[in-house]
Amino acid sequence: MTKREKLIERIRARPSQARFADVQAVLEDFGWRLRNETGSHAIFIKAGEDHLSIPKVGGRHVKGPYLDLICIRLGLDE
Repeated sequence: MTKREKLIERIRARPSQARFADVQAVLEDFGWRLRNETGSHAIFIKAGEDHLSIPKVGGRHVKGPYLDLICIRLGLDE
């Protein structure tokens, strides 16, 4: 299993929190890029898609409900 596959599986498992670095890596693998960070939110963009705003907890973690949103937007549950 590759590192990318492990990260995707970790996100799909829907833990209560995930490392922001892992979330960012998965989003970037799917063609999203970090546009900017304002306060506690990171804004990701991709051509032809609405932007994706991800709030960070303590600057380093992403809560479970946002992992659900990411899985839906990336089609990870299909």
